[in-house]
Amino acid sequence: MTLPTRFQQWFSERGWHIHPHQQEMIDRAADPALLLIAPTGGGKTLAGFLPSLIELADGMHEGLHTLYISPLKALAADIRRNLTTPVTAMQLPIRIEDRTGDTSATRKKAQRADPPHILLTTPESLALLTSYEDAPRLFSTLSRVVIDEIHALAENKRGDQLMLAMSRVQAMAPGLRRVGLSATVEDPPAIARYLARHPDPCRIVMADPGPDPDISILRVEEPPPWAGAGGSHAIPAVLEQIRRHKTTLIFHNTRAQAEIFFHNLWLANEDDLPIGIHHGSLSREQRERVERAMVAGELRAIVCTSSLDLGIDWGDVDLVIQIGAPKQVKRLVQRIGRANHRYNAPSKALLVPANRFEVVECEAALQAVRERDLDGEPRGPGPLDVLCQHIAIRAASGPFTATGLFAEVRTVGAYAGLTRAAFDDCLDFVATGGYALRAYDRWQRLIERDGVWSLRDPRAARRIRMNIGTIMDTDMLKVRLKSRGTGQPLGDIEEGFATTLMPGDTFLFGGKVVRFETLKEMTVEVTRQGNKEPRIATYIGMKIATSIQLSQRILRMFAQPDWPSLPAHTRDWLHLQRSRSRLPEADRILVETFPHDGRHHTCIYGFAGRNAMQTLGLLITRRMELSGLHPTGFVASDYAILVFSLEPVTDPAPLFDSAGLRDGFDTWLGGNAVMKRTFKYSATIAGLIDRNVAGPRRTGRQATFSADILYDTLMKYDPDHLLLRITRQEAQRGLVDFQRIEGMLERTAGRIDHVTLDRVTPLAAPMFLERGYVPVEGAATERLLADAAQRLMDAAGLDLDPATEGRLFRMAGPDATGAVRNAP
Repeated sequence: MTLPTRFQQWFSERGWHIHPHQQEMIDRAADPALLLIAPTGGGKTLAGFLPSLIELADGMHEGLHTLYISPLKALAADIRRNLTTPVTAMQLPIRIEDRTGDTSATRKKAQRADPPHILLTTPESLALLTSYEDAPRLFSTLSRVVIDEIHALAENKRGDQLMLAMSRVQAMAPGLRRVGLSATVEDPPAIARYLARHPDPCRIVMADPGPDPDISILRVEEPPPWAGAGGSHAIPAVLEQIRRHKTTLIFHNTRAQAEIFFHNLWLANEDDLPIGIHHGSLSREQRERVERAMVAGELRAIVCTSSLDLGIDWGDVDLVIQIGAPKQVKRLVQRIGRANHRYNAPSKALLVPANRFEVVECEAALQAVRERDLDGEPRGPGPLDVLCQHIAIRAASGPFTATGLFAEVRTVGAYAGLTRAAFDDCLDFVATGGYALRAYDRWQRLIERDGVWSLRDPRAARRIRMNIGTIMDTDMLKVRLKSRGTGQPLGDIEEGFATTLMPGDTFLFGGKVVRFETLKEMTVEVTRQGNKEPRIATYIGMKIATSIQLSQRILRMFAQPDWPSLPAHTRDWLHLQRSRSRLPEADRILVETFPHDGRHHTCIYGFAGRNAMQTLGLLITRRMELSGLHPTGFVASDYAILVFSLEPVTDPAPLFDSAGLRDGFDTWLGGNAVMKRTFKYSATIAGLIDRNVAGPRRTGRQATFSADILYDTLMKYDPDHLLLRITRQEAQRGLVDFQRIEGMLERTAGRIDHVTLDRVTPLAAPMFLERGYVPVEGAATERLLADAAQRLMDAAGLDLDPATEGRLFRMAGPDATGAVRNAP
């Protein structure tokens, strides 16, 4: 395939020339799979579409030709705008439309009847399209699928669902060619295997990476605090950077942090610079207003989260600021690419450490970016809850054979190793609910006749379609401004946060202070309020774990004799730590023990990420309890846990016995709320629990109640049920990250450096300021109660037996008992 004359003229009129990677994508347009890795601004989206535009230029193709898949609805709309430019300029007979959750039902119906040549959509919408009976007619003319930002999909269940849907589409369009696009891929061969139809090959096209980014740490007059993640100390310096640049994106790792920073930034914005906020919990209308203002050049800065991580083309952004350590090098590179969205123009970015330790983490991330060393973790085999949903979607579209569907599924890279027994387990679950539930009509969904499977009741197809997707947002409530009519939608907040609000409470939302009025019909009604100190709305995904690769870089930095790239206050801090104790090492666990404020403290440096360290804290304190050390609680961070106890740890080695930790983990996990929460997520994805039903929406608490009943029933009567097995696997690698603990134990192989000290160390000091203290209920509580009772009696001059003293102390009320239970 060559570039037609009118395309060459279009390039020339703009003073452009075709890039080598764009030409290679044209040359190899017939390949079954192509993965293009090109820097932001390198024209990778155009490269992905050029073969389709050329093939469609003659106007001879009827029906759907190219499917574009994006992880973001906003990105699909942005691509439609960008594609329309060359199509209009060259007067190509090509119709382009997008189809997302924001598309009207009328438009969606029309697209199925008369599909455009190019359809831009999301994984969920594609899965929905495959669920209809007319899917074979719709996809029979399809020639190419372009998957944008493929790295963002390959690392989660949305990507697994996408590739399962692709296996179905490929069966309906056998000649289908696949194209993947990304700027940030840490393991290109792995992404190529993910993209291709197994065992087909996938060619990797590497573009010139372009110049290195102009990236540094923002130096501020005031040193960062010892703890915290808000970055408020740097607001004057950030405002100065906004003044110096045309448009600045200010990224935060969480929505709550973005809200806090935007509020404080606005209060300090004495020049009234136009500043906006953008994150996923805001209403579509509010996000689109900010996006339009951004495209029009009306904003000087946007405070944002991962909602703007991916490739929306805003060429006027000339600075990116990352507040807080990025936690992942890949995430940082993606965000840096939002600046100077042009080929061979270096991106400019600044990092703002939110606390003292993040200075080290930011420096480690900078080194990784300069060395082009991206991080990432292998995902393992495809999740079975997603496969169960896929089987239900396949049934909604019409009858199928188990052998045929099994063969289709095995063409997906993540499911290439799936056994027939595991597939049959999933099929049986979808058909009957499994052994313990097969007596209930509600879960009798499929029937087999002469080797062909179909829905028992065709009306069930509607229910399946209403519950397609792997994004868990069932606990979110709508927020609206209160009015006599329908109030203005503002977005969503977590139901758990909403239920703590009382009338008159204020909280930050969309950068504004709002006052809670009432919870009405699953909607939080609020009014504007500008004169009170707000609470902060909380959102799913509050904590992001530091990647293993970045943690290892930090540990390698600690091994250096000096750190000339770090500011003086951080260098002095690390040198002081080395002189008083020692710095953690990559292949060893450092354990510091010291007294403080009348208690014994044990600080364990594992550098396994926040979720894993939190889990390690629960397991270590349980082992300390069994050893009679009377732990009272702990706090955790990405790099350490600090345990409070009544007795000192003299030999930490037995606490890290891997078999003991594994046994303790299994026992703890079996009776923990984490299992029930994970079960609810997996059961919803697999189709055991409906997130959406016809009629009034159920609350998250109602859904949890149903999930808890099912969980308890299965644990009692069918402990080897498929969903319980899925739940155990998901809990270990997800919410509690036990795999990272096992990796830490394997990496250190029993090598423990135990340092006994007489006071707090510099590296442990910030741990006392960490939030999220987890109390341990055990023998220490009773001992503290007895000690407190004795002090009260001594002060009163009484001489009573211990049992009477305990009763008198408890008579003092819950405040006295709670003070002991919650005290570090």
